[in-house]
Amino acid sequence: MTQRILITGAAGGVGTLMRPRLAADDRILRLLDIAELPAAADGEQTEIIQASITDMDAMEKSCAGVDAVIHLGGHSLEQVWSKILDVNINGTYVVLEAARRQGVKRVVLASSNHAVGYVKKADGEAGDYEFPRPDTNYGVSKVAVEALGSMYVDRYGMDVICVRIGSCFEKPKDVRMLSTWLSPADCARLLEACLATPEPGFRIVWGVSDNTRRWFSLDEARKLGFESQDDSEAYAEEVLARHGELDPDSYAARYLGGAWCGPDFNTAVKEAGR
Repeated sequence: MTQRILITGAAGGVGTLMRPRLAADDRILRLLDIAELPAAADGEQTEIIQASITDMDAMEKSCAGVDAVIHLGGHSLEQVWSKILDVNINGTYVVLEAARRQGVKRVVLASSNHAVGYVKKADGEAGDYEFPRPDTNYGVSKVAVEALGSMYVDRYGMDVICVRIGSCFEKPKDVRMLSTWLSPADCARLLEACLATPEPGFRIVWGVSDNTRRWFSLDEARKLGFESQDDSEAYAEEVLARHGELDPDSYAARYLGGAWCGPDFNTAVKEAGR
C-alpha cells in the first residue's frame, strides 16, 4: 500500500535535505512550503503544494489522505516575537489541528536544542526530556511546539514525536557542531524510525548523530529503533584547523544553545529599539 507523507517547510534547509532521502518506491511525498518548490523530477513521486502553514483551509486540504505529517515549517532562526507567534506557534497549532480534522494519527514535529538552550553543558549527556529553558523567542516557540504536541496526544489520542534537532547540515560548520551535528542520512533514519514505531504516544527525542563529542542522549531515539551510522569526528581535523578549540568560557562552550544564549540574540531589545 502506498504511503503518503506530508512534509511542511519542504523548501527549507532540512526539508531540502530530506526530499531525496525519504523518497521510496511505495511512498508519495506531499511537499508543502510558502516558497516555491522545484517541480518533481522524472520518476519522483511527489506532490507540490505552495501554501502557508498558518492557513487552516489550505492545511486541511494538504492533510487529506495522508498517513503522517513531518512538520518542519516555520522560521528556523531568531525573529521578532510577532513573527515567531504567528508562524512557529500558531502555524504548529494549525498543522496539528488540520491533521486531527483529517484523521491523521501521526505527526513528527521539529523541535530544537534551543528549547533547552540555557541548560548548562554538563560532563554527561543532556537527557531527552530535559526541562525547557529556551534561549530565544525561537526557543520559546519550540517549547510551545512540544506542549501542543503533548496536548494533541493526551486529548485526541494522536501519536506525536518531537525531535530536538541539534544541527542538521551536510557537514559540521563549526566546533560546537562536532557535538550537535545530525547528519542528513541520520536525520532520514531518525524520521523513518519516527514514522515506523508502533503507537509511540508522545515522545521527545534528540536529533543528533552518534558523535564522539556528542552532548545529547540517544536513549529515546534508540527506543524508536534509530541507529546512527555517522560521527562528526570524521570532520574534526578539518573543523579544528579552521576554528581552533572552543573557548571554555564562551557561550558556545557553556550552554546547550551556544552563541544563541549571548547578547547578540536579544531580539526583545532590538524590537524595542534599545
